[in-house]
Amino acid sequence: MSAEVAGPSGMRLTDEQRLDWLQLLRTESIGPKTFRRLINLHGGAAAALDAIPGIAAQRGRKIAIASRDDCARELDVLRENGASMLALGETDYPSALRAIDAAPPLISLKGKVEILQRPMVAIIGSRNASAAGLAFTERLARDLAAAGFVIVSGLARGVDARAHRSTLGTGTVAALAGGLDRIYPREHEALAEQVAETGVLMSEMPMGWEPRGRDFPRRNRIVSGLSLGTVVIEAARNSGSLITARFAAEQGREVFAVPGSPLDPRAEGTNALLREGATLCTRAQDVIEALLPIIGKDFGPPDLLREQPVPPREPMWDEWEADDEASVPSVDQSLELDEPPQKHFAVSPARVAGPDIRAHVVELMGPSPVSVDDLVRAADLSVAEVQGTLLDLELQGCLERHPGGMVSLIQA
Repeated sequence: MSAEVAGPSGMRLTDEQRLDWLQLLRTESIGPKTFRRLINLHGGAAAALDAIPGIAAQRGRKIAIASRDDCARELDVLRENGASMLALGETDYPSALRAIDAAPPLISLKGKVEILQRPMVAIIGSRNASAAGLAFTERLARDLAAAGFVIVSGLARGVDARAHRSTLGTGTVAALAGGLDRIYPREHEALAEQVAETGVLMSEMPMGWEPRGRDFPRRNRIVSGLSLGTVVIEAARNSGSLITARFAAEQGREVFAVPGSPLDPRAEGTNALLREGATLCTRAQDVIEALLPIIGKDFGPPDLLREQPVPPREPMWDEWEADDEASVPSVDQSLELDEPPQKHFAVSPARVAGPDIRAHVVELMGPSPVSVDDLVRAADLSVAEVQGTLLDLELQGCLERHPGGMVSLIQA
């Protein structure tokens, strides 16, 4: 067995192996599943890196291997910011997260890493939550924390932020869509620092990475993947919270929904979840009773060779599905590659740019308020690009801002 494949007691990478892993993961075309396959096929990250030129030649193209110096600097910057990087299969890597499809091979952490070994529950919901929804979030989070659960969420406005703030004293986990130093929304930078003091900030993205639309569902799979169960409080019909709930269901985790008034659009998504079989949640005891029997559940050994569950319906990476070198598609076959999750690689040419960004954002808007987060996700642009466009529209008198980070177009 390779030193990089964990046995029953977990493993510990050397500094050189950790750098190998990071260089492989930051290489063009490599996503979580491809990473696993290359490690398993070649026996380690260093050998996989050596094999990539040959694989690329079979495809009739070049694959840009990440700069080792850049990767070394990334690790240095993490350490300078009081953070660390944990590898899949290492002893401290959360066992529940390790079990999901496309588990992050490497996660960056800042804070009290030991709390990741405690049972966790995700609380998510509307960014434009009602006063009643926020009050229920606070009560539920505190009661679950008192019962010994760590609360996980995504540091978004509304329900997420209230769940974090309510459990700062007991430790909470915030999964980020961007790098550990790129907090979104920006007004939550102070909250993020408070989370790191008693809990954990977590990201699979590099330092300096500004979150883009596709990064938020990636973040959501981590929120649900860390947790034994996910509670949804107020979610509109097309809410990103429903994406997290779907991930939780596909990961074999419990899904809870808080009922709401049929007259409130913020309850359409949660009421739909209840119709589809989610567990009713009106108090912390509903969650505790459902999860107590599975606390300490064995999610399987920390082994990179373990088979993965069924993938989600919408892929977050366009992954190479080869199980061995013989099955690598030849140059005349269609092959979609992962977009590299690192800031120094070129952006996909399919992305909009320049003046087209404004038209693209405007096309996604209308007279009905929409959250900036949903715009970022739908447009698949960076937060900075969307915010810059919105500011431009506001200065021209074309944009109206609403409570809860919502925006709409002003009709001429």
